[in-house]
Amino acid sequence: MQHQELIPHLFRSEFSKITAVLCKLMGIEQLAAAEDIASETFLAAFENWPYSGIPPNPQAWLYTVAKNKAMNYLHRHALFNGKVLDHLVTFSPESTEPDIDLSDQNISDSQLQMLFAICHPAISTEAQIGLALRVLCGFGIEEIAYAFLTNKETISKRLFRAREKLRHENIPIEFPPDAEINSRLGTILTTLYLLFNEGYYSESRDIVLRNDLCLEAMRLTYLLVDNGLTESPPVYALLALMCFHSSRFAARQGQNGEMVLYDDQDESLWNAELISRGVYYLQKASQGNILTKYHLEAGIAYWHTQKADTIEKWESILQLHNHLLVLEYSPIAALNRTYALSKVKGKMAGITAAEELGLVNNPFYFTLLGELYSGIDNETARRHFKKALILANSNANKAIIQKKIDRFHK
Repeated sequence: MQHQELIPHLFRSEFSKITAVLCKLMGIEQLAAAEDIASETFLAAFENWPYSGIPPNPQAWLYTVAKNKAMNYLHRHALFNGKVLDHLVTFSPESTEPDIDLSDQNISDSQLQMLFAICHPAISTEAQIGLALRVLCGFGIEEIAYAFLTNKETISKRLFRAREKLRHENIPIEFPPDAEINSRLGTILTTLYLLFNEGYYSESRDIVLRNDLCLEAMRLTYLLVDNGLTESPPVYALLALMCFHSSRFAARQGQNGEMVLYDDQDESLWNAELISRGVYYLQKASQGNILTKYHLEAGIAYWHTQKADTIEKWESILQLHNHLLVLEYSPIAALNRTYALSKVKGKMAGITAAEELGLVNNPFYFTLLGELYSGIDNETARRHFKKALILANSNANKAIIQKKIDRFHK
């Protein structure tokens, strides 16, 4: 791999590790400085590797440079007083080797502790996701703006305010007490769930699937599963949900980037290994008496990995949707339920339930009604598809809806 390809690859995998370890060492008030040091480390690689060649161990090279830059920063800013000095007990002014622990264990712990700090209830959910993308996933400001469908200035201000809030509240980068872990974990899972959905249901710039966002959400969830303090049934359930959804990535997107609807997907492209992993994690999630929306959504996603259109499948999905609405109602979840209802009770039952929702500003509401009325009242179906076409946000979705309208002219 040439340095032009290797450095961006390493930036994605190592930036967040370096930032998390340095920030844990220097304190949350130095978050921006930790990010700067990590960025300068990769800038040094860009400047040196084209001339000196790629080092035998690029990762070790980056860690050494990051350590040196961090120590220079600490010297310049006299941060050896108080908290930092306590952590650097083996360091002496004569030493040239700083005691900055970049072992696998400390990197993993630092990233998780950073996740708890970033997902602190003191800052907004949007800011939590933005900081997670920046600090723990190594996304640039432009990439985050792209994910949120906004501009760089808005994201820069949002991240600045979030950092200031963390600094003002003096949020520690550490695991919360055992008694608080489960309650704090809920916010973290919400952030990772939203991060995954941001990629899975992407409508930004007509890209129907953002693999990078989904994979980063999965990577961070794997960290939770692999740590004895944070692995728990809800975490397993969320990871199962992600595995089931990601198992159909290859089939969900056409050759030209267009979305392929579930009924039209090539089952041979589904990833059997990820489905098996999802089943494994769902079994782990079933231990104990905890039932979360992640359990129910993972159950629904599991049945969607079973292509056969059986009554058992749709009755199971309908029951899971019923439980989900009781546990955490949302209009979109109710809309999704109506499709399962139509598969079990027939289209008219689905139409009645859907029309009661009255989601007149939602394109998926009219798309579903168009589907349900197809074959019963094609003119009404066509009218609903046209309303969906007007409301659709992306060209990809517009193209799918237009195809459905065109069917009525053949």
